[in-house]
Amino acid sequence: MNTTFIDDVVKRLGDMLAHTPAADFEKNARALLTSLFAKANLVTREEFDVQKNVLARTREKLEMLEKKVASLEQNPDQTA
Repeated sequence: MNTTFIDDVVKRLGDMLAHTPAADFEKNARALLTSLFAKANLVTREEFDVQKNVLARTREKLEMLEKKVASLEQNPDQTA
């Protein structure tokens, strides 16, 4: 098959689709989704990863402090 023929058919189908309600639906759906995502107060993947790392470090510090408190409770005369 001639690729030019296929390209021509695809272009004609695309042009036909552009002048149908489907094209309007796509534009309206895109605008609606964009609006919904803006109102959803979402964060980027990078922001999520930063907060995930902060939380992991905080958990590590909390576990360390819990162990230190438990040790001090067992041996009240022990200094830090």
